[in-house]
Amino acid sequence: MRFEGKTVVVTGAASGIGRASALRFAAEGAQVVAADIDAAGGEALAAQSAGRIVFKHTDVCEVDQIRALMDFAAGRSGGIDVLFNNAGASGALGRIDEIDAEAWDRTMNLLLRSVSMGIRHAVPHMIARGGGAIVNTASVAALSTGMAPTAYSVAKAGVLHLSKAAAADLARHRIRVNAICPGFIHTGIFTASLGVPDPVKATVDELVATMAAKAQPVARAGTAEDVAAAVSYLASGDAAFVTGTHLLVDGGMLVGPRHSWDPDTPGMGDAIRQRVEASMAAGSAAR
Repeated sequence: MRFEGKTVVVTGAASGIGRASALRFAAEGAQVVAADIDAAGGEALAAQSAGRIVFKHTDVCEVDQIRALMDFAAGRSGGIDVLFNNAGASGALGRIDEIDAEAWDRTMNLLLRSVSMGIRHAVPHMIARGGGAIVNTASVAALSTGMAPTAYSVAKAGVLHLSKAAAADLARHRIRVNAICPGFIHTGIFTASLGVPDPVKATVDELVATMAAKAQPVARAGTAEDVAAAVSYLASGDAAFVTGTHLLVDGGMLVGPRHSWDPDTPGMGDAIRQRVEASMAAGSAAR
């Protein structure tokens, strides 16, 4: 019960990583304020929590609503102990030469500005508690190209640096700030970003799970619960000496190129060796 007596705010809590994290915090004793634009999903989450989770409808693209969320959470207990800035979506899907300014701004507002404003308006309530912990959702896309759309990747890279800068700014208040970088996590974000109709979502989800099992050394799709475990660690006293950094939750996706861990994928060295051996064999045959 690492969070007994703690007040925790989770954004994007109605589904996926946010939902799993809210349930994890509640199971470890926290009083959780779950925020999302999905009222039905948020209310359903609260209903199954035996009173440990309360839902607050919040659009994190609206700064006034972020402020109201933090004031609401603090008003229930006198402060905020943990903030998990998790709300997000895929954002603009085009390449950099295809994205218009409005789509770019919407993506940055959702994925980056909302995190900065979440921190901004939670911090006064954390100071009232004598300190706290903030965890922000970044992504493997912040660390490498080809993982996600360009605007999403840039925004998540911003979240990484924001987490480091905020950790420096807030250390004087005994507030720690860290980020998580999920990899191929099997949630609804894929079908949502692609606009997949409900009748075929199950088929697409199964395809995503199959692909995910082959995408990294750990041969299965990541789950929202995998990420929630990492989030709860960073938010807890077990990570009291950890701030200004990020934790990969990617099944080893970024350990190196595929041939470094997949015996069925030849690397450059293997290809050169095979060419040399073939050339030598051909020369011997000619003699």
